[in-house]
Amino acid sequence: QVQLVESGGGLVQAGGSLRLSCEASGSIDRINAMGWYRNPPGKQRELVATITTGGSTNYADSMKGRFTISTDNARNTVYLQMNGLKPEDTAVYYCNAEIVRIGSPLLFNFWGQGTQVTVSS
Repeated sequence: QVQLVESGGGLVQAGGSLRLSCEASGSIDRINAMGWYRNPPGKQRELVATITTGGSTNYADSMKGRFTISTDNARNTVYLQMNGLKPEDTAVYYCNAEIVRIGSPLLFNFWGQGTQVTVSS
């Protein structure tokens, strides 16, 4: 089994910062990419940012310049540094990872349980 465990969410005032972490553990052969998505209240899940194990990144336009995604490949951990937070960033943030499990050649998508980020105005 594979698990993704997120941490770092919370309540912050507009203009503040938070850092999210997500560690993947279990029967992992290799990780192709990790990323963050979010569900704002009443809206569909949307991309925040992704990063490959080679370091290539992709950001949603509204997050560019404010959010930074990074990884510690040795620890199977992805981070999301969020600066200049706005009330519209309020959402449940989910970690995602594309993982090949030990003993299987297939690539699977795994999701964390989500962490709430609330930005007050």
